[in-house]
Amino acid sequence: MKVIYIAGGCFWGVEGYFQKLKGITHTSVGYINGNTNNPNYKDLKAGLLTHAECVKVIYDPSIISLTTILEHMMRFTDPTTLNQQGDDIGIQYRSGIYYDDVDDEKIIKEFLSHLQTKYPKPLMVEASPNQGYYLAEDYHQDYLNKNPNGYCHVNLDLLLESEKK
Repeated sequence: MKVIYIAGGCFWGVEGYFQKLKGITHTSVGYINGNTNNPNYKDLKAGLLTHAECVKVIYDPSIISLTTILEHMMRFTDPTTLNQQGDDIGIQYRSGIYYDDVDDEKIIKEFLSHLQTKYPKPLMVEASPNQGYYLAEDYHQDYLNKNPNGYCHVNLDLLLESEKK
């Protein structure tokens, strides 16, 4: 199994999307690459923290590649917006790809370089090593499964039937 961390706006919808994708074995939502240890949602929403809301994606590379995961991310994010996805605005909603495995850096950089050729504006997707991932509070985990009509900026219908678990 491999791990990648995806930030693309509110983590509820991002997790809901990846949970339905073949080859994803586990997800959790949390906070990554911010200014303190053990962050919490209250301080994040108050603007005291600089973490991104993200989804830790554990996947089977024999079923789904990192490049395919990144292609899926681009289905529901606008990679040219800074600190915003849909109606979610703020540093915690920035787009980012964070990794533990240094070998993933080359794949991510090549993917983003190729993606840039498709956009006239510069990409605003942060790509960096994981410098600290912290699990979000329990009520955020599996949020859309617990709250099927909950807020979601991600169009879950973008997941093609052939790609669902």
